[in-house]
Amino acid sequence: MDSSVRAIAWRQIRPGVLVAGQGLAVAALSLTTNLALFVLSVVSLALIPALGIGFALFPAVTVLVRASLTLQRRLSRSSGAPIGSPYGPTPAGARIGTWRRFRWVVTDAATWRDFAWLVPGAITGAGCLLAFALPLYGLEGILFVPLVLYLTVDWYGYGVFWPMDNLVKAWLAAPQGWLILAAGLAVAPWLLWLHFRFAGFFLAPTRAQELALRVRHLTASRADTIDTQAAELRRIERDLHDGAQARLVALRMSIGLAEQLLADDPAAAQRLLSEAQETSGHALAELRHLVRGIYPPVLAERGLDGAVQALALAVPLPVELDVRLAGSPPAAVESAAYFAVAEALTNVTKHSGASRAWIHVSFADGSLTMVVGDDGRGGATVDAGTGLAGVRRRLAAFDGTMTVTSPPGGPTVVTMELPCELSSPRPARG
Repeated sequence: MDSSVRAIAWRQIRPGVLVAGQGLAVAALSLTTNLALFVLSVVSLALIPALGIGFALFPAVTVLVRASLTLQRRLSRSSGAPIGSPYGPTPAGARIGTWRRFRWVVTDAATWRDFAWLVPGAITGAGCLLAFALPLYGLEGILFVPLVLYLTVDWYGYGVFWPMDNLVKAWLAAPQGWLILAAGLAVAPWLLWLHFRFAGFFLAPTRAQELALRVRHLTASRADTIDTQAAELRRIERDLHDGAQARLVALRMSIGLAEQLLADDPAAAQRLLSEAQETSGHALAELRHLVRGIYPPVLAERGLDGAVQALALAVPLPVELDVRLAGSPPAAVESAAYFAVAEALTNVTKHSGASRAWIHVSFADGSLTMVVGDDGRGGATVDAGTGLAGVRRRLAAFDGTMTVTSPPGGPTVVTMELPCELSSPRPARG
């Protein structure tokens, strides 16, 4: 089979294969950890009035329960029924073994909803085993049954002998295997969707929890925004003091000296005026650079689509550009989007080792979405000091989000979303 045909075939079946693997992971977690954690939870609760050991044991078991269910929530993200986390931050000083930790655990509604899910989750999780077993059974019919079970060897001194009835069975088993494999790959996503859809009734945040998490998120993002703005003001002040202001002071001194030397030494005065002219050019360039860091003129002149195109042209590798905007976002959102794309492209240039990159910008359902990807080495993380943490803080100020997918070996895909509304398209300047 030609390599291109194999690549196309793999792209077609790859989602089903990944879902089948996820089905095995969900079934393994549900049938092992869920039941074991349910038993531990019951035992730790029973030991509270009996020996008091449960006073420290139950919060410890809760940590294990939340770790297991957090992993299951992560598996739900690709199922079409993602489940959010209802857990708030641990109160300060609430160490395991303290009354404060015990009170926080038993008064948290998420604790008891997790506990209520453990047994039903084991039952429905066992059904996810079909998402793995059906494709495996079909694959067995295609590969192992014809080659191992139906084809037999009869030595009897006459060499290898393949009985005709076994060959007929093999020819019949292969089509059945292909049919079961195709059906299994098609059914697997639905099995996982049903499991996580049901799990959402137990594990998803309640309305009150969503509001509490929302308040905490806004509080944190507001604090980050204040810190970011303060840092930006300090940067502007530093750049003005060390750059343009210093050059303007030198310019004033050069003009003053030239004025004193103009009558006695015109040649020296001319040299000082030439230096002053050069200094004024540098000061002007630094001021322009500083203004671009606040609000790039290209945004005011060409809008976000033109500004992103200018960023793509400045990258020293091929960039596929797809910008679909029917209007213009608000100026503040537009600026945040521009700098987010610029920082992501900077990471591509400095760290990825990629041969090509792509930028997709679109607007749908009240959200501006920007996707920056590359075919580089991968391994990018938000906390790796590559500037992505700053992008996340910048987006959080507008209630935006950022997700990074970057497995070792690539590709790296940075998806950024900003909620906003579009105005009418900006008129082009002549």
